[in-house]
Amino acid sequence: MSVHVLLFDAGSDNEGIHSLELNGTTVVLLFEDRDDAERYAGLLEAQDFPAPTVEAIERREMEEFCSSAGYEARFVPAGFLPQSAEDRLLIAPPEKNMDVTSWREQEDPSSEPAVAAADDPISTGNAELEDFRRRLEGLL
Repeated sequence: MSVHVLLFDAGSDNEGIHSLELNGTTVVLLFEDRDDAERYAGLLEAQDFPAPTVEAIERREMEEFCSSAGYEARFVPAGFLPQSAEDRLLIAPPEKNMDVTSWREQEDPSSEPAVAAADDPISTGNAELEDFRRRLEGLL
């Protein structure tokens, strides 16, 4: 059975897989339905994340990869309905994300990251404009 995962820089030397940090565990989402994976990828892109590629991979192969890397493989079945706040992260990404360059171990530390870390928002210095920006971000 194939599952769908989100990859960044697919096919390159810097290829990385999308994951979540839940309760100190790195979780990789395995979507049963390609449309669910593409919707999740679109939500990431709407948060100014680089656009991930949705790739179909054998479920057993992904589970073995996750196990060997110390990750938890979390299956997201088609039609999944969340029952808790943690479950909601399986269908929509968190509002704050980690820097996507963190998977690049050989990255030059003096180079600029591809995406600003969520804890380092861009500031205009204008309090009224910052308030408006926060309200707009809250709508996402």
